[in-house]
Amino acid sequence: MEVLRIIVLTAAAVLLAVVAWKAIVGWRHARQRIVDFWHDPRGTFEQHIAELPFDYPPAVIVSADLALSIAAMTGVIQRHGYLGTTLPILALLLVTFAFPILTVFGVPPRPVPLCIVGLIAQGMFLLQPVPLDASPFVLVVVAGEVAAIASKRISLPFAALAILQLLLFHIVGPGIDSLPAYLVGIVLGTLVGLMMQYQRLYLYQERENQEIRAARAADEERRRIAREVHDVIAHSLSVTLLHLTAARHSLQTDRDVEEAIDALSDAERLGRQAMADIRHTVGLLDQRPSSLTPEPGMDDIAALVEDFVRAGLDVDYSMSGDITTVSATTGLALFRISQESLANIAKHAPDAAATLRIEVSDTRVSAVVTNTLAGPAPTRRGRGMGISGMRQRATLIGGSLTAGPADGRWEVHAGFPIADPATGLTCPVSGPEDHLRSVRDAFTALTRKLQEGM
Repeated sequence: MEVLRIIVLTAAAVLLAVVAWKAIVGWRHARQRIVDFWHDPRGTFEQHIAELPFDYPPAVIVSADLALSIAAMTGVIQRHGYLGTTLPILALLLVTFAFPILTVFGVPPRPVPLCIVGLIAQGMFLLQPVPLDASPFVLVVVAGEVAAIASKRISLPFAALAILQLLLFHIVGPGIDSLPAYLVGIVLGTLVGLMMQYQRLYLYQERENQEIRAARAADEERRRIAREVHDVIAHSLSVTLLHLTAARHSLQTDRDVEEAIDALSDAERLGRQAMADIRHTVGLLDQRPSSLTPEPGMDDIAALVEDFVRAGLDVDYSMSGDITTVSATTGLALFRISQESLANIAKHAPDAAATLRIEVSDTRVSAVVTNTLAGPAPTRRGRGMGISGMRQRATLIGGSLTAGPADGRWEVHAGFPIADPATGLTCPVSGPEDHLRSVRDAFTALTRKLQEGM
């Protein structure tokens, strides 16, 4: 027992000397911290907590320090007969004030010094045994704190050393009451600390996953906006060019000024409408609320076709079925696909005869856009966003789109399922990107609600 006394007291003296040296070295920095704490206790405390190398909530850190102080204070009260030796007071100072003082002086707490403080303070308590000693709870709390902030290479050896220390004092000294309970407490404290650390690691992983999902959703939304801008510009420019061509033809051949003015007026109207649509779409990139004008849908396809017809494109249009069963998202997709398809015809085959057929059944809505080919079908696809953008738009909401030559004509076929109102919305079965699709659909739906002022 005398050997243990010499070892513990020597270690305590060395530790106190180190703490005093740290305090002297960092006094200038600590003085400013003390002044700040005097003027703003709460703000300074929160700043100190934020500077710690681990990001547990302040309530968790304060609760752990409070539990450690309660265990040490209880051990001191039980040793009221030993207070003249000052050992219980020194142990209390080591446990309760060592790390707060070091933190004030700009020295963040580390796991290994925390282990050393716990072992030395517990050794000082055990040098003065009392019945039903509560001081071993210091090791229980320290074991949990170390396991919560350090790797298992540090926490598990410390737990073993803490158990070994209690066993050694129990064998050499007069014995420790309820020793098995304290040994189990150290093991349980270590496990609780490990659970907290695993929870923190899972929190980091979830934060990273959320950042990845948010980045992917933002990328998809930017691509969606790019498709919208492309469709608006392609449509407006194609129809505007047709009107300008008609105006030029009227002035060059017939000298019909009124017909030319009508064509130019239509071109001006479509240009202004295109600018409004572009501002509406690009406004989604801004944090400010964009225009409350709703997105186009099934009801606007007839006016779209009329614009192309007035510009000189030969379009045969028909729609059958109950369009009220088509959702706003599907209606927007059908409008944009029809718009892009007719714009492509106006751009590549302005003299061709085009047809647009939209059929709505109980379970599906489909759109077919065809046009005659003056020559052989093109074998080289362009690098634009036309067909690929339409296909992406259809795929994102569970539909499909095909485009290519068929029977001497160019055909674009798009189809979308219609949810059964009795069973609610259905989720189409797809590949391994289902979880990303749900995020994209939710983000798109939220953006559309914001556009409509909901």
